[in-house]
Amino acid sequence: MLMKDGLNLAAAERISTAISQVYPNFAVEQFLQQIDIGLASLELKQRVNHFIEVLAKYLPQEFSVCHEIFIQLKPHWDYGNPEDPLRSFAAWPVTDFVAKYGIDNPDLAFDCLRYLTSLFSAEFAIRPFIEKYPELSAKYLSQWVTDEDYHVRRLTSEGTRPRLPWGIRLQAFCQDPKPNLALLEQLKDDESEYVRRSVANHLNDIAKDNPDIVIEICKRWQKGASSNTQWVIKHACRSLIKSGHPQVFPLLGFTKSPKLLAEDLSLVNSQLTLGDTLTFTVQLTSTSMSNQKLAIDFVIYHMKANGQLSAKVFKLKELTLKSKASIELTKQHKMKAITTRKYYSGKHQVAIQINGKEVLIKDFNLRVPD
Repeated sequence: MLMKDGLNLAAAERISTAISQVYPNFAVEQFLQQIDIGLASLELKQRVNHFIEVLAKYLPQEFSVCHEIFIQLKPHWDYGNPEDPLRSFAAWPVTDFVAKYGIDNPDLAFDCLRYLTSLFSAEFAIRPFIEKYPELSAKYLSQWVTDEDYHVRRLTSEGTRPRLPWGIRLQAFCQDPKPNLALLEQLKDDESEYVRRSVANHLNDIAKDNPDIVIEICKRWQKGASSNTQWVIKHACRSLIKSGHPQVFPLLGFTKSPKLLAEDLSLVNSQLTLGDTLTFTVQLTSTSMSNQKLAIDFVIYHMKANGQLSAKVFKLKELTLKSKASIELTKQHKMKAITTRKYYSGKHQVAIQINGKEVLIKDFNLRVPD
């Protein structure tokens, strides 16, 4: 099943059924007919926008009336098949409708988003309001951070992430994340794992622009940290580990300067065609008299259109290597086509990175068929 299939005619029927229970004048048949026009050819985000525009034709023009409709939807909402991982997508156009048509009525819009976020996270819909009404947004978020509904608490973290995937990038928070730190402070030990994961992802976003701020926060949080907060710290630092930030390794208990003999990095095949699997083996031997904690990653250097190489870091293994011990690691990595990367024929490289430092590198050739 493709993600866009989460917004199909069945999803439109769920939307129209719920709305018509609250707003009897809703023209269900006409709405469904309009939704079906051209729907099959649209991709996911196009479908979201299509649903919004058709909704706008059959809902009242006054957003205040739409607000009254939306905050009564839950008792009538069909939550879909529990076996369907995309069942919540039906509510996505409703939350994003609020972002588009409620932008000039922020207080009513915030009330809607708080109510609707448990149907489909309002993390995308809230971002235009954060940009346009920063002070008002801060007021609501400071209230929501202690809300009894964990969906609302998560929204205070997820909706303010500087680099939320698929969302508007919040440049002000990329430059200065400090306004969000008080929110994260209150959520770092939240009883909900769903909320804590958002906090970790939020910090990971911050680390991409302000790594030292995240290091400082994690050092402070480590003192007397619960197991939940320790998990948040580790998950928040994953990009810092991949980028080899020198302070992150001692922070997480990894050996600062490992003493190792990194033996030959061997490839099963150095001539690959797109779709083949790169298989490599590396041997490591400790030269230390004490145990060493290691974060071992591998790096693929992909050929770009201009002939330069671009690094992508992948997690390989975390382990404790005993004094004078040796270990052999083998990894298979499929060189498959993905939508987020264009592959080019030519020299590529694979490297081994230990606690942020490359220790071995090997060339291989990739052929991309025409």
